[in-house]
Amino acid sequence: MNTVVPDARFTADWLGLREEQDRRSRSHRLTGLVADWLAARPGVHGVVDLGSGSGSNLHFLAPRLPGPQRWRLVDHDPELLVLARRRGARLCDGAGARVTLATRCRDLAPVDDDLLAGVDLVAASALFDLVSRDWAEALVAACAARHQALLVTLSVDGDWAFRDAAGERLDTAEDAAVRVLFRAHQRRDKGLGTALGAEAPAVLARAMRAAGYRVESAATPWHLAAGVPAGRALATALVDGWYAAAREQAPAEGGRLAHWRERRLAGLAAGELGVTVGHRDLLALPEPPAGGR
Repeated sequence: MNTVVPDARFTADWLGLREEQDRRSRSHRLTGLVADWLAARPGVHGVVDLGSGSGSNLHFLAPRLPGPQRWRLVDHDPELLVLARRRGARLCDGAGARVTLATRCRDLAPVDDDLLAGVDLVAASALFDLVSRDWAEALVAACAARHQALLVTLSVDGDWAFRDAAGERLDTAEDAAVRVLFRAHQRRDKGLGTALGAEAPAVLARAMRAAGYRVESAATPWHLAAGVPAGRALATALVDGWYAAAREQAPAEGGRLAHWRERRLAGLAAGELGVTVGHRDLLALPEPPAGGR
């Protein structure tokens, strides 16, 4: 799933566009910590990926985690699940053994046994800014009752900015105004109640600690440098998404917002501007670590 392009939030094209940048940005330290936690547990390691989309989280994690692994991918979009299953058909774990893969087409509510039963690790990427506080707290409580670990990656922290060729932050009054409108748009109901938006990392960390977890956190921003062609398509999609969200939030300001979009897209095309987008990864491990299932 994704939190940046409102009109294409769950399309395969957008998920594919961001996948490589997600891979570069994620915390390898937290991945290593959860791999160690799983390695200390006997038997098959069950993992559920919530809002799995086209399977990017599976592709990143499976080769970096110990086996044997049994994955369940959960998403509301059947077409994305077909793509995820096709892409994951030959995927192997850290020891080179084929992972077992199942898909489940359903909504993420309610938080029930059908969603969480039989797994050690609950994973989600680019999801939690879309969900409500109540849903997030219910999920953490349900995982704590089952002594399951949670690995929540690439939750936006609300900050994004343009950078010049030297990497210095450029913030105009127009940028700040669009950012305020975008953050307000993020809080709209995405199907699970009023969305957390930029509050997601802080809300999750508090809920995890309150449930008795040991919580580790890492900043995982996207860095799309000025003048680097490989990141230009993603940066362009970001600007288009911020513009679309801001215009939905403030239709009367369409002319001013369109002018902002044109200038920022021109800067990207000329190689004069880059973009950074703030994210955080969170890992919650049961404390003390669970010794069995």
